[in-house]
Amino acid sequence: MILTTLADSAAYEVLGSRVAAGLRWLRDMDPAIGDGRHAIDGDDVFALVSSYQTGPSTEKRFESHRVYVDLQYVAAGHERILHAPVDALAVETPYDPATDVVFYAEPPFASSLLMRPGDLAVFHPGDGHKPGCMAGGRHEVKKVVVKVALK
Repeated sequence: MILTTLADSAAYEVLGSRVAAGLRWLRDMDPAIGDGRHAIDGDDVFALVSSYQTGPSTEKRFESHRVYVDLQYVAAGHERILHAPVDALAVETPYDPATDVVFYAEPPFASSLLMRPGDLAVFHPGDGHKPGCMAGGRHEVKKVVVKVALK
């Protein structure tokens, strides 16, 4: 897991050409971009833009992915993302290759990331994460998740 800001993200382009393409796309993105899927490089790199209200962490679930790395960028609002290594998590809903997601039961301990506008978190397959959690109250959030294929 990496926590940085979009402004400082160029240093992470060394993680590969697909990550670099996703980071460049984020830096060039129009802040008024609409919700939905946006092509970057076919199914290898694409962005999912969503607007939502954060909620209590008890209403959210830990997840991880096997095919894609997540570049989670908060464009507006505040949220907490909880994080725990998947090795410390118990599978609750088995992996679904159609959606590239596995869900986990709540662990006894997790780290908490405060995500503010401009913040960027990178989650690899070994990173269980629970996004969309309230940070001091409910907030309207606009988030961009760039999905980067590992293949």
